Amino acid sequence: MSHVGVGPRAVMRSVAFLTAGVLAVPALAGCTSEESAGKPLAAQDVGAATRASVSDGGTLRWAVDSVPDTLNTFQSDADATTTRVAQAVLPSMYRMDENGSPVRNPDYLESAEVVDTEPKQVVVYKLNQQAVWSDGREIGAADFAAQWRALSGKDSAYWTARNAGYDRIEKIERGADDLEVKVTFSRPYADWKALFSPLYPKDVMGTPDAFNDGARRSLKVTAGPFTVKKVDTKADQVVLTGNPRWWGAPAKLDKIVLRAVPRDERVSELVAGKLDLAEIDPETADEVTLAAAPRDPATGTPLMGPQGSPAAGAQGRSAAEALRSWAVANGSDEEAAEEEILAREERREAEAKAARRQKALSGFEVRKSLEPAYTQLALNGSGGPLADERVRRAVARALDREKLAETVLKPLGLPAEPVGSHLALSGQPAYADGSGALGEQNAKEARALLADAGWVRGGPVKKDGEKAAGAEKDEKDEKGENGEDKEKKKSEGDDDGTYIVGEDNKNAGDKNADSKNADSKNPDDKSDGATDRENGEKHSSGKNTAQGGAPGAYAPKGTAAPAGSVAAPLAKDGKALTLRFVLPSGPGSETLRTVADRITDMLKDIGIGTEITKVPDESYFKDHIAAGEYDLALYSWPASAFPATDARPIYAKPVPAADGSLNVAQNYTRVGTDQVDQLFDRAMTTLDQKEARDLLRKADSRIWAAAGSIPLYQRPQLTVARKNLANAGAFGFETPVYEDMGFLEKGAQGSRPSAPSTSSPSSSSSS
Repeated sequence: MSHVGVGPRAVMRSVAFLTAGVLAVPALAGCTSEESAGKPLAAQDVGAATRASVSDGGTLRWAVDSVPDTLNTFQSDADATTTRVAQAVLPSMYRMDENGSPVRNPDYLESAEVVDTEPKQVVVYKLNQQAVWSDGREIGAADFAAQWRALSGKDSAYWTARNAGYDRIEKIERGADDLEVKVTFSRPYADWKALFSPLYPKDVMGTPDAFNDGARRSLKVTAGPFTVKKVDTKADQVVLTGNPRWWGAPAKLDKIVLRAVPRDERVSELVAGKLDLAEIDPETADEVTLAAAPRDPATGTPLMGPQGSPAAGAQGRSAAEALRSWAVANGSDEEAAEEEILAREERREAEAKAARRQKALSGFEVRKSLEPAYTQLALNGSGGPLADERVRRAVARALDREKLAETVLKPLGLPAEPVGSHLALSGQPAYADGSGALGEQNAKEARALLADAGWVRGGPVKKDGEKAAGAEKDEKDEKGENGEDKEKKKSEGDDDGTYIVGEDNKNAGDKNADSKNADSKNPDDKSDGATDRENGEKHSSGKNTAQGGAPGAYAPKGTAAPAGSVAAPLAKDGKALTLRFVLPSGPGSETLRTVADRITDMLKDIGIGTEITKVPDESYFKDHIAAGEYDLALYSWPASAFPATDARPIYAKPVPAADGSLNVAQNYTRVGTDQVDQLFDRAMTTLDQKEARDLLRKADSRIWAAAGSIPLYQRPQLTVARKNLANAGAFGFETPVYEDMGFLEKGAQGSRPSAPSTSSPSSSSSS
């Protein structure tokens, strides 16, 4: 299961996503528009082919995570499959290009431009004169107006998930002719291109009843290359067929079947020949790659394994083991020979089954890119130790984000670069690395921040009357009293899926470990040498002024990390510094759990313990992340072409609700500032794109400095596709072109992107 916030925007960021005082950051790194947004780290991999080389007809069987509860992308229970359907069957004024930027969709829109800014912003859309709904009616101003009224937020009878942008529209009217739509805004709106994508017919948007219920299980009127034939909940599939009224390039496929298949069952469905395209996990990718690898003509075994590693022999048996088996089977010990003969027969059957499985998978290939989404470490700042921004910054500065990215991406042969922005990804216009506002990984500075916050070496008080941890206490006595008991408790474990990292090593070995860390240099530890000097420069005023540093990102001058505290758990007021790390337990979340293990090790190095709690996938987000029942968590957000609109609710400062609760919108870290809100508001209203980018980069730098969420890596996108399937696979930023998907003509070949030069493939796969 992938934990990405999901919501109604079809091709942009989905809708899923307190520091006290003012965060004054007058000058931060990564805020200038002169900095290049760079290029996407990985190109899309879809088996690209010209339409001429794609045959007409056929059915694409595409695995999805679920059959959607609604086909209305603007409802709260819309999901990723809702988006897939909408992209194939509904108009979209703009679509995403390979850089994650909006581009005009000429099938629907001849032009769109801002024609006035004073006294009001006015946008005029000129529609493609051939654009019609599947019932024959022209797409026009009535459809635009109906969608605006439904999503404006003025009528609570419409059960909408969001109204961003539509609430800024004052009126919509017919232009010079039926093909012109004139939209007047009550307030300036920079992200106007985000609107009307997708566009629903007035039949769906015209009344609350039609909006709420009319498009949940069917869409009678559409206007894309495909139309919805059936939503079959019994067969767990959505069937799309060609739209006979489609005016654009004809769809190559006759039919697309989106079938819900659990991720751990997809490889079996591929082997059975029941799927043509599916997102997969790294283990399945390895198996498919191995099946498609060149084979030894004599034995039929692959010459090389995934990522160029030597392939194992049949059933992993060496020549010596095979010879021994033959000798036993033909030896004088009849009982042993009989057992070995039976074992050999079982192995032959297993090998035959494996050979059939490999043969079935040899017709597929892995297509990979990077998703337009990133995984972050979320730090819940609503209470506990993480309410102190110094502790959050210490956690952030303990992380080696480059190593975490490598853990996930390097084994897959994908570029392993940490994400430098909360609001955009490399290649998008708004992207700039703002992480300098927080500072690089530096364990020494992290420990000093914790010391400044009052967290010092010691253990939690276990009994009434025992001296509070963190107070002056003889180190030898503390170890003698607590070490054995804690070690014993750890070894006993518990049965609720929870264990604590960072509360072991309390015996005499603890002293040795401290001495080793204090006196020797670890080449992987950036707390020594040049890194410390670079990040630890002090101004004569006593404030740290390392480039990109924000006030408070560093401990005050003179605050040293306590001697001998490198790996010792910390405590304050009788309580140990232990953070609850909540993770999903499902079979599709192995990667998150691997990353969490690396993070716990990094935090342990600065004395922070972690209590790992694994919870069911279905309750992970609703009952823990959204409810604030966690200290640390890993989940993902999709990137957006319109971050001023889509990212604001994710990072907006929580405000008290009328009932006394805290309204967090999608800011599940509960960390926000007035300054960030103001920068988003200004970026949303300026029509100067350069100014908007500068404002967003400043907002991102302040989000970094607040240390509520730490972007780690862009998510890998792994798909398996039939080798003759064209124009489908790992789409990256770009919106899929459904009418171009199909199966290659005999003898034709699709193109594949070259391997990224920045990656260094490893022989092992991440989990």
